[in-house]
Amino acid sequence: MSRTASVKEPAAETAAAAVDREAFIQEFAPQIKYIAYRLAMRLPPHIEVNELINAGVIGLIDALDRFDPSRDVKFKTYAEFRIRGAMLDELRSLDWVPRSVRRKATVVERTMRELERRLGREPTEEEMAGAMGMEVDDYLRFLQDAAGSAIISVEDLHGHDGEDRDLFETIADPAAADPLEQVRLRETKQSIAKAVDRLPAKERLVVSLYYFEELTMKEIASVLEVTESRVSQIHSQAVLRLRGRLKSFMAG
Repeated sequence: MSRTASVKEPAAETAAAAVDREAFIQEFAPQIKYIAYRLAMRLPPHIEVNELINAGVIGLIDALDRFDPSRDVKFKTYAEFRIRGAMLDELRSLDWVPRSVRRKATVVERTMRELERRLGREPTEEEMAGAMGMEVDDYLRFLQDAAGSAIISVEDLHGHDGEDRDLFETIADPAAADPLEQVRLRETKQSIAKAVDRLPAKERLVVSLYYFEELTMKEIASVLEVTESRVSQIHSQAVLRLRGRLKSFMAG
């Protein structure tokens, strides 16, 4: 669901140096700001929104340079992936997520997979906390702390060649056009759909509302009639669960 005004499809010369880039940047400015502020809502206060906006502008310029109008991909779709990808790259370069949180997130992923194999179903929060030797409240606090890292981790899938690459950027990238790559991407998208479908009902709903309906955490909290921090916890647990499953798929 897009929240931007209609954007003109660039002509063949748009991607060349002759394009009036300033005009195009102004046209995309609302979408760049929307993506930046949406990311910033779950980031620490010391992360400047303007840094994300500047990165988004760089992503848009990159999209203009790389877009091939002969491919069957709309420029608006391609540009939005590039804009978001540039913002995520900026966050990665800042390395603002504490290492202790990253380590715990890895432990949570591993524990989830182990319990799922042992129980034959998704473990509850109480079972997760017990397996990690934590009180339930401490486990929920960790999920809250991990909310920021989940923004990045949900899109951090590694290709078979070991190159770190945003999955959705890959799907939208006209360069990824060889038949074998397209088959692999189709299988990956099918795997993602299956992994989302297998999430517990509340986690599946939060993921669907956030990533597909583009609701904010505050809006989702209103829909579910829970606190915004509770939505953040559910989202973090869903992302960690998905990341573990998708890593297993990509490794296969």
